[in-house]
Amino acid sequence: MSQNAALNVTDSLMKNRWVLQEVEDTKVEIIMQKHGLPEIVARLLVARNVEEAEVNSFLYPTLSKHFPDPMSLKDMPAFAIWIVEQMKQGKKIGLFGDFDVDGSTSTAVFIKFFRALGMEAPFHIPDRLSEGYGPNINALSKLKAQGCDIVFIADCGTTSFDVIEQGRALGLDIVIFDHHQAEETLPDANFIINPKRNDDESGLDMLCAAAVCFLACVAINTEYRKAGLFKGQQEPPLKEWLDLIAMATICDMVPLTGPNRLFVQYGLQAMATTDNIGLKALCEVAGVKGTPTVMNMGFGLGPRINAGSRVHQADLGAKLLSSEDGEEALNIAWTLNDCNDKRKEIQAHMMQEALGQVAAGNLDSQDLIFVADESWHAGLSGLVAGQIKERFGKPTICVTFAKNEKGVLEGRGSGRSVVGVNMAEAFIEARNEGLLLKGGGHAMAGGFTIEPDKIPALKNFLNTHIRAQLEGSPILPEQKIDAMVSVGAAHLDFVKLIETHGGPYGQGHPEPVFVIPNARVQRVDIVGKNHVRCYISDLEGGKSIKAMAFGAVGTPLGTALLTHAHMQQFHLLGQFKANEWQGRESVDFFIKDASFAIATEAHHKILQKTSA
Repeated sequence: MSQNAALNVTDSLMKNRWVLQEVEDTKVEIIMQKHGLPEIVARLLVARNVEEAEVNSFLYPTLSKHFPDPMSLKDMPAFAIWIVEQMKQGKKIGLFGDFDVDGSTSTAVFIKFFRALGMEAPFHIPDRLSEGYGPNINALSKLKAQGCDIVFIADCGTTSFDVIEQGRALGLDIVIFDHHQAEETLPDANFIINPKRNDDESGLDMLCAAAVCFLACVAINTEYRKAGLFKGQQEPPLKEWLDLIAMATICDMVPLTGPNRLFVQYGLQAMATTDNIGLKALCEVAGVKGTPTVMNMGFGLGPRINAGSRVHQADLGAKLLSSEDGEEALNIAWTLNDCNDKRKEIQAHMMQEALGQVAAGNLDSQDLIFVADESWHAGLSGLVAGQIKERFGKPTICVTFAKNEKGVLEGRGSGRSVVGVNMAEAFIEARNEGLLLKGGGHAMAGGFTIEPDKIPALKNFLNTHIRAQLEGSPILPEQKIDAMVSVGAAHLDFVKLIETHGGPYGQGHPEPVFVIPNARVQRVDIVGKNHVRCYISDLEGGKSIKAMAFGAVGTPLGTALLTHAHMQQFHLLGQFKANEWQGRESVDFFIKDASFAIATEAHHKILQKTSA
């Protein structure tokens, strides 16, 4: 039976049902006593299913105790022995990496590793717009023409059966390093190292591709040492590159569980004193000082790396992160910054038109929201799909169109899903049915390439597939709440306690969500183009703190705050943040959702108006 809705909120302004996390008090008390943790932190750990015996490894992982065994990955032991033998024979290695942050960091790690061994590895990052996702034969042919005998494919390739076969026919040896969902059968590569293989028993399926590539470097390094090939030469500084693995882990939104917590904690610390010239330049351009946070990565650095691929400069990220020239790195970083500004403008226009399609077709009443337009930018489909999914709480697919390298128009689709709907499974089955040229990804996100005339059939197939996954149950978005807190109780020590003791937060270990009940909202205005800023206090008065609702303009949440703050009290849902400005620290609240504290017609009118 479903839990009672917190504060009786069954249909919030953002169409969520609020549920207070239930935890076993005895487990909370045991963790408090055995680990000396504050109650709120112990409660968060219990709510996230962290057992008492796992607390130390979860909160305080160390390289000596918790570094994963690379050789536990299927194919890794045989691969490491094989590749060292190939290197001894002078074989040349080329790299093919995906165009996102994970692919760029994967490629950069391999470039830096082989450079440390005295080898330069040519690399290719596909153009997101003309080449699309995954390896293609033209790219493999290009690497072959550059003298490559072996190609490492990073962050893609697990479902690229035809291209891998064509590459092998060229005489290339191919190794795939990936983390996307695999099928029962695999391409005919020499080795496929992917913790999501059905026959992989490593338990490392939480890793991003860059982490898989990093473990491959560790494995190669071990075999290289065993073979006595260093001969007094200094070994590659592998530990220094954990900053890149942290970036990929955060930006690819893989679960912050298991070794990923180790990579992120050590990687963020390493980034504060990094020798990576490219990362230094990127931080300078993004205004990130000191030790970067998860938020800096996800909203500052990552989008800039991604931006190049969205405007026909896909290789800039890998070039930046592997650069050894300070001037070159700074030039690339500023170019990526400009690309990101351009991306924001195009995305805002696309989003406006996509929401128009949703409203015109009443698409938000369906299990799957499917939007498409030939005029849209092919590099932004995933971002728009994600925004729509967040707004309506429904699986969403956004399709754009671009000509491939042969000049043939193709549909390029990106999907973002919700709990209970496996997007990758749907795309893989659609490809096996002959509806897609390419298709795959993760449970919560995926992509595909399609012939335009098959889009109607794909819509029907996906709707049927998703209904079958849901087994007839409606999608009822629930927003879980960790605790209810008053504005008066949200002091700086409380917020820092949550940030320092429980973090880092991310996928699989979400940042704590709080509700401030019966809050007063005052001094509301719009900041930038679409953010709502206000000041909030408890109903009985007392101190007030600044609150922000990012991207809320035009949403039911933003409309309610802007038009009804002076006459209504709200239940506010969101997250507390410690903020520093000009040497002064304060507490801010980031509003994610809200509900009128006293039921009125205004709530329903706003929902109707903003959905129309």
